[in-house]
Amino acid sequence: MNTGVKITAFAAALAATFGTAYGVGKGVGPVVAAEERPAARHGGHDTPPAAASVTPGGLQVSEGGHTLALEPSALTAGKRGELRFTIRDAHGRTVTAYEREHGKELHLILASRDLTVYRHLHPVRGADGTWSTPVELPEAGDYRAFADFTPAGGKALTLGADLAVAGAYRPAALPAPSRAAEVDGYRVELAGTPAPGRASELTLRISRGGRPVTDLQPYLGAYGHLVALRAGDLAYLHVHPHEGPAGPEVSFTATAPSTGAYRLFLDFKHDGKVRTAAFTVHAH
Repeated sequence: MNTGVKITAFAAALAATFGTAYGVGKGVGPVVAAEERPAARHGGHDTPPAAASVTPGGLQVSEGGHTLALEPSALTAGKRGELRFTIRDAHGRTVTAYEREHGKELHLILASRDLTVYRHLHPVRGADGTWSTPVELPEAGDYRAFADFTPAGGKALTLGADLAVAGAYRPAALPAPSRAAEVDGYRVELAGTPAPGRASELTLRISRGGRPVTDLQPYLGAYGHLVALRAGDLAYLHVHPHEGPAGPEVSFTATAPSTGAYRLFLDFKHDGKVRTAAFTVHAH
């Protein structure tokens, strides 16, 4: 997905704990239906609602015999650089074969530790299995990189690793809770609140100039992508929306793994451009 202040996210329905759902829900719309999804996902993907005890995704650099290996990078705030990484298997070999999910073999999320900067990127994989992507981050400080992927013949994983960006670091407070976000002349309103341990509905309504947007464009096979990150440890969730028309509303089902503050990022595409709206919510 893109830059901005999205809401993985994360996009087909969030029907289980954070880090366990990626595309199930009460239905799959005609756009999403074109893509195949496994019956159950782990670490930020599809899974039955009963799997509420699964650890949220992105908290571990290694899981299921796979490791996210970031190559040393000299990223500086405000300057364009390149991020490179590989996925290694249990024998230390670089993984070169992946399942495609929502049109991509791997989704890369970058988020600052204070959750004020967010990027959803789609890196390019070289023949040797090394992934690379250009990136420009506006603020210095500590970031978390999340690799969301399924190795060929394996289970879906979301691995996370820390990333440092050089420059003058001024940590920011978590943005205050809000039910509306403005981005590029669009207004996105959030209805619903995630509840710990049980499913709840989240609906995001998109308008521009006071008029509802009813012609959203598909982006990665869906009309919206929702990512949620828990403040404090950045536990990760990436989902896709329920079945529905091309706006103005995109809805999700979410189950928070715990009480606390979460930052939600919604990516949506309109007039040929992907935009990101962000919200702070408290699960209680």
